[in-house]
Amino acid sequence: MKCRNTIAGALLFATSILSVGNANAQDVHFTQFNASPLTINPAFTGAFQGEYRVSAVYRDQWRSALGTAAFKTYAVSVDMPLIRDISVDDYLAGGLQLYNDRAGDGNLNNFSGLASIAYHKFLGNEGKMALTVGLQGGYSSKNLDLSKLYFAGDFNEGGWNQGIDPTWGNLNNRVGSWVVNAGLAWSHAASDKFSYTLGVGANNLTQPLESFQKQRATKDVGLGIRYTAQAGAVIGVSERFSIRPAFLYQSQAAATELVGGAEVHYKLGDEYMFPGAPAIYAGGWYRYQDAAMMTLGVEFKGFRIGAGYDFNTSALKSSTGGNGGFEVMLRYIAASPIESARKLLYPCGRF
Repeated sequence: MKCRNTIAGALLFATSILSVGNANAQDVHFTQFNASPLTINPAFTGAFQGEYRVSAVYRDQWRSALGTAAFKTYAVSVDMPLIRDISVDDYLAGGLQLYNDRAGDGNLNNFSGLASIAYHKFLGNEGKMALTVGLQGGYSSKNLDLSKLYFAGDFNEGGWNQGIDPTWGNLNNRVGSWVVNAGLAWSHAASDKFSYTLGVGANNLTQPLESFQKQRATKDVGLGIRYTAQAGAVIGVSERFSIRPAFLYQSQAAATELVGGAEVHYKLGDEYMFPGAPAIYAGGWYRYQDAAMMTLGVEFKGFRIGAGYDFNTSALKSSTGGNGGFEVMLRYIAASPIESARKLLYPCGRF
């Protein structure tokens, strides 16, 4: 697959920012958003330059305020082109995404296993424009450790006696549901030094009903559709140096999220014109009315290793001391022998 065939992936870093989770669970907040592209938009499946991609990210959030009840989150994914040259340069890609989050004194655990496909359609005589449609489906489950919970009725005669409150008899410790997500992405390499991507997505299209209460779930506890919009660009300042701004807006029921920022990327060594050139990067980001974020890392031989940190800026900062979440990530993209042997014709990031 030629470099022009990866326009949709050139800005995946820019567009795969953060993802808002279900209204009934912790939001999916990854500072290093490029490490979990399939949680943002299924249209990003296979949107990279190479043979296959493996990504992993781990997040530890609010430990300064919650101690051992801190939010602990990980996401692991693998995706790759499945069928190439369906029509000229078009290709079909597939991927798998695993996500798990554990938080709170009750060890609320949220797990999702999703499979996705995406069709990448290239347009124009030079193939510098791409329209991608993606679909994703799988199973999501939530578990709660009831033995660690207390209710108002459990307080009796000056002490806690677990199990007295009638709420206990009306709770399950596990719920599960099938989910379906969909997304579109448009990418354009406008010039040798400027390319951009626009994306929209809709998650929880089935609006599954879920509740830990034993009685039949109602629409009041169903998951609302989460709508997303992304925009990002790669701006080549020189052959070695580029700036990569990005924006994300998300809305679910009464909740909204707005994130923006940029990464600066600098290639090292004598092979800076090739896709696998070693590089360093640093980024600064802001989640509106929530947190300021920073990222830092290195790239070499297909690997991307990074760390990120949130500084809380919301009303919670009095409890967290301004601390937010710490992350580490690892990503590997197996290079294509053909792509490794040719120089880049325009900014075409390995995201």
